[in-house]
Amino acid sequence: MSADGEGRSHWFDDEAGPVVRPYAMTRGRTSSAAQHRLDLIAVVVTEPDADDPETDPTLSPEHVDIVELCRATPQTVAELAAELDLPIGVVRVLVGDLVDLETVHVNRPVPPAELPDESILRDVINGLRAL
Repeated sequence: MSADGEGRSHWFDDEAGPVVRPYAMTRGRTSSAAQHRLDLIAVVVTEPDADDPETDPTLSPEHVDIVELCRATPQTVAELAAELDLPIGVVRVLVGDLVDLETVHVNRPVPPAELPDESILRDVINGLRAL
């Protein structure tokens, strides 16, 4: 910590970035139980019956921010990372914590292998036109 000419302390250096490093936000963890399926386009939704996150002393300010952002509008993991200005890995760990606490749930995108084949859709369209 340094002091400027007026005796004030600097806890933040605009050029160096934030004082708290990402690993400190996740308590050194790089994964969570739910992380294995958190794609960038996975949509995070606040549970309707979730308690107010600000009353839970175990949640960090970043956890609370995620819940509040998703309460207003469901957000993708990538959108949360951009909105909170946090690395994707940190957001995945934090969202995994919230999933474990049943505060949010994640709607995963449909894998391409499970999407209907384009030829089947064309056949359905052609069949409907024939009616």
